[in-house]
Amino acid sequence: MLDAIEIETAPNPVATIFVMHGLGANGNDFVPIAQEWDLSAVGPVRFIFPHAPHIPVTMNNGYVMPAWYDIAHDRSQEDEAGLRKSQAAIEALIAREKQRGMPASRIVIAGFSQGCAMSLMVGLRHAEPLAGILGMSGYLPLATLTAAERSEANANTRIFLAHGRQDPMIVLPRAVASRDALRALGYGVEWHEYDMPHTVCMEEVADMNKWLLDVLKA
Repeated sequence: MLDAIEIETAPNPVATIFVMHGLGANGNDFVPIAQEWDLSAVGPVRFIFPHAPHIPVTMNNGYVMPAWYDIAHDRSQEDEAGLRKSQAAIEALIAREKQRGMPASRIVIAGFSQGCAMSLMVGLRHAEPLAGILGMSGYLPLATLTAAERSEANANTRIFLAHGRQDPMIVLPRAVASRDALRALGYGVEWHEYDMPHTVCMEEVADMNKWLLDVLKA
C-alpha cells in the first residue's frame, strides 16, 4: 500500500478526493492547493495525497526520485510497466476507500503532471463509475490503448483538464492532443487554458473548486 497523507475537513466525510503529485515531488505538494478549495457545500471531504515510489528516472540521468513511472529521453517511449504498476497501487488505495464505506461515485481522482497522467490512467479504466477525473498540466498516457482498455462504467464520467500556455515541460499541443483524443472517444472534457508555465495559478484553483462542487453535489 502506498504511503499517503490524509486530511479530513470534518468527521464522517461524504466524498474522497485523491490528488497525485508530479515528478520529484511528494504528497505534501498539493496540500496547500486543496486547502484553498472551499467544498463546505458538499460536506466533509477526505483528501488523500499519495507519495509516489522512488525510482531511477532515465531523463534525469538515472537519479532516484519520487516518480509514478520512468521518463525516457525520447518522450514518445512510454514506461508501460511503470504506469501499470502505479495504476495498481492507486487502485489499491481506492479499494481501501470503498472498504471504509466510500462509494466510487463519491470519489474524484486528480493529479498534476505525472499525477495527471495517472488520474487518467486509473480513472478511465476503473470498474465502477467515479464522481470525476481532474487533470492539471498533464497528458493522456498509453493513448493508443485507451479505447481498448477503458471501462464503460466511466464513459460518462466528467473530466476536467487544465494546462498552461507557456508550459515548457509538457507543451500545450501535447495536452490539446490528449483532450482531443478523449473527446473523440466520447468523453465530456471541460478544458481550461491559463497564461502560466508548468504550475498552478489561482484562477485555475477557483475553476477546479467550482467543478468539484458541481461533480460532488448531492
